[in-house]
Amino acid sequence: MGRDWVMTSSGEFQAAAIVSWAEAAARTSPPLRVTGVVKSFGGGFDPTRALPWRRNAKREVPRRVVDDVSFEIRRGEIFGVIGANGSGKSTLIRMISTLLLPDAGEVHVFGLDAVRDSMRVRSLINRVSADPSFFRTMTALENLLFFGRVYGLTPGEVKEKAPEILRRLGFEWERALEPMSHLSRGQQQKVAVARSFLTSPSLMLLDEPTTGLDPRSKRDVQGFVREVQRDHDASILLTTHDMEEAELLCDRIAFISGGRIVAEGTPLELRQKVAGGRPVEQIDMEDVFMELTGRSVEEDEIVEPVTVGA
Repeated sequence: MGRDWVMTSSGEFQAAAIVSWAEAAARTSPPLRVTGVVKSFGGGFDPTRALPWRRNAKREVPRRVVDDVSFEIRRGEIFGVIGANGSGKSTLIRMISTLLLPDAGEVHVFGLDAVRDSMRVRSLINRVSADPSFFRTMTALENLLFFGRVYGLTPGEVKEKAPEILRRLGFEWERALEPMSHLSRGQQQKVAVARSFLTSPSLMLLDEPTTGLDPRSKRDVQGFVREVQRDHDASILLTTHDMEEAELLCDRIAFISGGRIVAEGTPLELRQKVAGGRPVEQIDMEDVFMELTGRSVEEDEIVEPVTVGA
């Protein structure tokens, strides 16, 4: 486990001194437990409706994006949440990573409440998103040095770790000396993955980490994720709409549709649920998703806006 740091109100970094606690908690608490989590958007007070030209505007109805979601991740496993774009995957990740507050329910990371103990939780997780942020005029190495400081690493430690991590991701070290704006989408995503693995996070949150990557870059990232899980006993939450990726990487899978978990289990268990006497090897994850939700992933992405009259 890497060192754990928190940022004070003055912007300085201080050791959180919870490593021994986290190691003890990991033996008794699951890496992640989500219980009855709910999150809605829209429908709040809109002061613009007082304007003359907005008086007859339709009022947005609150939409429940995450609807009573519960699941648990075991130590050392890759748990996949599969669903279409707009199904609630990224909102769920943001609540787990303490970037959003749930409207109801609880999130616990190694027994810590993600709302009440948010600073401690942040020291135990790292996150990779489908659209990571960088300082685009800075080089890849400069970005890694900056974020390494955020993680509590010295420049020397970053320079020691970064080349090996990037090499394992199939990233040429020479490109690390170029501005981020000069790198391809796939190269930038590899830097984002490397940034999150500079430390040894207790829980890794991968939110669509291979979206938009070319096939080779996608294989490089997938191989590295599996390698980290195998070599470091990492606990990983992976969200994706790529059925092939989920089956390749995940030990267990949960299907999410309309903000709700509709099925959960190993790939084999999910196939068996819909086999109906057919050989399970002839059933792929897309077939399973279709039978359990009544829609394909592509169809599930179509979300109609909900409004009511003024």
